[in-house]
Amino acid sequence: MKTRNPAALLFTWALTRTLLLLCVFKVVVVPGPDVTSDVSVIYHGWSDILRSGTFPLDDVTWQYPPAAAVAILSPALLPFLSYASAFFLLAFLADAVVLLMLLHLSGREGGSRRGVWVWVAGLPLLGQTVYARYDVMVTAVAVAALLAAARHPRAAGVLAAIGALLKVWPALLLLGTRRGRATQESWGAAALTAGGLLLAFVLAMPGAMAFLTFQRDRGTEVESLGALVFHVARQFGWSGTVQLNYGSVEFLGPYVDLVSTLAQVLTALAFGWLLLWRLKARAWGPATLADAALTAVLLFTTTSRVISPQYMLWLVGLAAVCLLFRDSRMTLPVWLVLAATLVTFLEFPLWFSHVVASDGLGLTLLLVRNGLLVAASASACRRLWRATVTEPRRAAEGHRQLPAQSARESSVVAS
Repeated sequence: MKTRNPAALLFTWALTRTLLLLCVFKVVVVPGPDVTSDVSVIYHGWSDILRSGTFPLDDVTWQYPPAAAVAILSPALLPFLSYASAFFLLAFLADAVVLLMLLHLSGREGGSRRGVWVWVAGLPLLGQTVYARYDVMVTAVAVAALLAAARHPRAAGVLAAIGALLKVWPALLLLGTRRGRATQESWGAAALTAGGLLLAFVLAMPGAMAFLTFQRDRGTEVESLGALVFHVARQFGWSGTVQLNYGSVEFLGPYVDLVSTLAQVLTALAFGWLLLWRLKARAWGPATLADAALTAVLLFTTTSRVISPQYMLWLVGLAAVCLLFRDSRMTLPVWLVLAATLVTFLEFPLWFSHVVASDGLGLTLLLVRNGLLVAASASACRRLWRATVTEPRRAAEGHRQLPAQSARESSVVAS
């Protein structure tokens, strides 16, 4: 897909992003729930509270780390526009920044335009949700962190820490750093940055850590992997209900707490596997950091009690970085992520009423989307392990056997 002239990329980006802007500004109306209300109502309401010098202490839907306040307050940079209009344009600019970063890196030796195409063609598969959540801004910071890591590990650490204080998941970005100096510098910078910023927020504004309580009390959201249990159980008379709870549509009723706990156990097991991989890994290539980041965030997303549509934004961004590198092993997981992103648009917002009703169409959409995420997670784990553990071990064993074989052959000739 790499060409000298990026005209096709730029044209496709401009065309698809124009369509996204038309959707969020409601020139083009997409069936289903109005995804822009989170910006015009919830985000706008939070911004009024944040401007008063405190976090939303009494709002259980505030479930984000303290630096999220920067994203929520960012429309103030465009005071001549309404809050929602300014937010949509800033999200659009964050998207453009990612495009420019990917284009720049794709031109380096060993780079590939495949990654740029993943971002250009993959992001609009999610529909207007792309510009109606602040996740595209977080993804821009995460992409910058990964792209900076090779030459500027300290900068990567700083950016990963900022991303983590925006929305937690970028804390996983540095999992695959090369052992030694790169790890020391990036992890050290991340720890210092996160600690310093967190302290500043705690001292400056009341309620900086309130999100921890609100996040802890969340249940099983209707789009999550665990929710499939209740979508199926409803077909056999399960007595629970679907309600708006803690800012998302969740299942409430018998066994929901158990399923939520099992989801957290799965997440803990996934992190255990990642730690084992980190200890066992023997070789690092140019793509290892990005491949490990995609694998980690896939596991985090798939096992979560909540799989909100905007989570797919994270995965598309990381997938794009992976395929910038020719030696990335993530081609199949990336295709699975893109397919899951398209199905996510179908289940939200297009046919979300069917998901809430747990009818045949809604159940089918969730089975396909979550099945694709499970397959992508399993494939990514297998490929990452093979590239960094299995193949290097076999290569090392082969090198050790060669001298022994040569010695045996020499002894036979001598005799």
